[in-house]
Amino acid sequence: QVQLVESGGGLVQAGGSLRLSCAASGSGRGINVMGWYRQAPGNQRELVARISSDSTTNYADSVKGRFTISRDNAKNTVYLQMNSLKPEDTAVYYCHVVWGPRVYWGQGTQVTVSS
Repeated sequence: QVQLVESGGGLVQAGGSLRLSCAASGSGRGINVMGWYRQAPGNQRELVARISSDSTTNYADSVKGRFTISRDNAKNTVYLQMNSLKPEDTAVYYCHVVWGPRVYWGQGTQVTVSS
């Protein structure tokens, strides 16, 4: 059984910063991809950033240069440093982990950016 525990969401003013964390626990084959998606009201869930086991990263165009994804393989934890936040970054952010052949999602953490 794999569990994902997210933390770090909250309310911040535009231009501010937040750091999200997601710790994965479980057993079995190693983690491949770890990442973050987000979903704003009325919108589809979209990829924010992801990082593979060899540290290759991908970012949505809307966050490039502002967000940085990283991971600590020893702790099975992925981080999302979010800087220069904008009101349009407001959404529920979901941790996403590919562990062996399966995909797991976190429960979501709310990020609200006020103007």
